[in-house]
Amino acid sequence: MPFPVDVSFVKATESKLGVTFPLAFVARMTSANGGEVQADGDVWQLHPFLDTSDRTRLKRTCNDIVREMKVAKDWPDFPANGIAIGANGSGDLLVLLASPSSPDRLQDAAYVWDHETGDLSKVAEDLAELP
Repeated sequence: MPFPVDVSFVKATESKLGVTFPLAFVARMTSANGGEVQADGDVWQLHPFLDTSDRTRLKRTCNDIVREMKVAKDWPDFPANGIAIGANGSGDLLVLLASPSSPDRLQDAAYVWDHETGDLSKVAEDLAELP
């Protein structure tokens, strides 16, 4: 069960990754850090923001976005301008892409990255659309 997360932990992750997350994503995650969304006929586990405020939250968030990004970058064909925010348990990743005009700002749209083909498919114009 995801806990709320303080925005300071979101800011720390943004600093580590050198990006700014979309406001809708930040709002969703500050109320429930992690959890699931449905997209492209699959259930996606959202990677949490690392929360070191107590032992329970630390244990539940140790598979944070930064850690999961280190793994994602090792995959061939993972988009250089992408940030993995979730996984379906089969190798595919839910991704946010950097804005072409501002590479440090992530776009609102959500994409599925197929680990077998390297293809990206837009699944929502705004992550907030995903149930």
